[in-house]
Amino acid sequence: MVIKFFNTLSKSKEVFEPIEKDHIKFYVCGPTVYSRPHIGNARSIVIYDLLYRFLQNKFAKVTYVRNITDVDDKINKAAIENKVSIKELTSKIIEDFNSDIEYLNVLKPNFEPKATENITEIINMIEKLIANKNAYISEGHVLFDVNSYKEYGELSRRNLDEMIVGARVEVANYKKNPLDFVLWKPSSKKDDASSVFDSPWGKGRPGWHIECSAMSNKFLGQDFDIHGGGADLQFPHHENEIAQSKCANIGSNFSKYWLHNGFLTVSGEKMSKSVGNFITVADLIEKNISGIIIRFLLLSTHYRKPLDFTDKSLMDATKSIEKFYSILSKESFLLSKYENPYLEKVILSLEEDLNSPLAFSILHSLVKDYKSSKDKEKLASNLVEILDFLGLLDKNYFDRRVKNNIDENYILSKIEERNIAKKNKDYAKADHIREELLSKNIVIKDGKGGVSWEMA
Repeated sequence: MVIKFFNTLSKSKEVFEPIEKDHIKFYVCGPTVYSRPHIGNARSIVIYDLLYRFLQNKFAKVTYVRNITDVDDKINKAAIENKVSIKELTSKIIEDFNSDIEYLNVLKPNFEPKATENITEIINMIEKLIANKNAYISEGHVLFDVNSYKEYGELSRRNLDEMIVGARVEVANYKKNPLDFVLWKPSSKKDDASSVFDSPWGKGRPGWHIECSAMSNKFLGQDFDIHGGGADLQFPHHENEIAQSKCANIGSNFSKYWLHNGFLTVSGEKMSKSVGNFITVADLIEKNISGIIIRFLLLSTHYRKPLDFTDKSLMDATKSIEKFYSILSKESFLLSKYENPYLEKVILSLEEDLNSPLAFSILHSLVKDYKSSKDKEKLASNLVEILDFLGLLDKNYFDRRVKNNIDENYILSKIEERNIAKKNKDYAKADHIREELLSKNIVIKDGKGGVSWEMA
């Protein structure tokens, strides 16, 4: 067994050698709960869920921690804008978050700590940093002294001057260096009481970066195997985590491997509320798009590469899921398990830096082999086992289609028929097909990325 991951710290693909032989520990930055998750958030969650499933298959024990940031300036601002208490806002967003990712077949991590429930651990780590002369107190703030840590910038490969120029750092007269970051922030009179905590430095709340360091230390120890998150977190968040963790715990290496997933765009543009292309998981759920289709799409591009979310990519994901389920029925879920060489190939592909597109190509090969196979039951059973392993198994899939009166193969064939008609400039026929689908409560939309459909 040779597992390889691209380690952002070394900027190279490395053979994975765990700290403990049969116990993998990994940490992923979870949501800041001020708004419902968008598909970019969902991509990161789904990618590390696949990693969790893969590691569980390879090792006897896996401890997976994904935190919840429930105290933050963005949360305070959102609570004020929505005219609700912080507790009310965060409780609702956490409920929505859990509902949305459950729809995507995401497993629960072993631990899902909240920042507000770990204030004692956060304060203890800050006190260590002050004692080690890596942090200082200024005007009610506690700040990390970046100049006290000589390896600062190692993860993001930037020097201090580049960081100041390229980062949106808060320039404040209480900082020794513009890059010094907040470990503890004093509260103001307008702050909601639920976001204010007692500390040796006065009432206030923790900085974002220190939360993850304290919680990973509590649940995984000073050194653990993998730290994951989006590419946008490399700097400053992960850079700051490394600095404060290694300075608080002298001799610690913190995380051995750093995995970062690529950005998500919508039809080639960065997702933005102002542009109007901001898509949440809830938006897709409202359109009756199956969770396994969304999950397949989010894993269809290698995790380190950017993923462009378009009408065409959504349709391609729908076609793939339909193709897999076309050789299955409800009875397929009850079949006995057989020797599964296809699953072995899927696992081998994931051993090579979690190559999910290669794993999906194995599914397509299986379906192709099924058509000429004399042992269709075995291959159907093999497919069910692989779909389950990848989080793409939905035992209610056929019932959902009947309930929604959806025959996706029919819809896709009509869309293709309409595309041919438009290509041949037979616009009357194209309009007739659109009206035919509309009569069945199916709305088709033409976009830059192709044609999509949704229930009326």
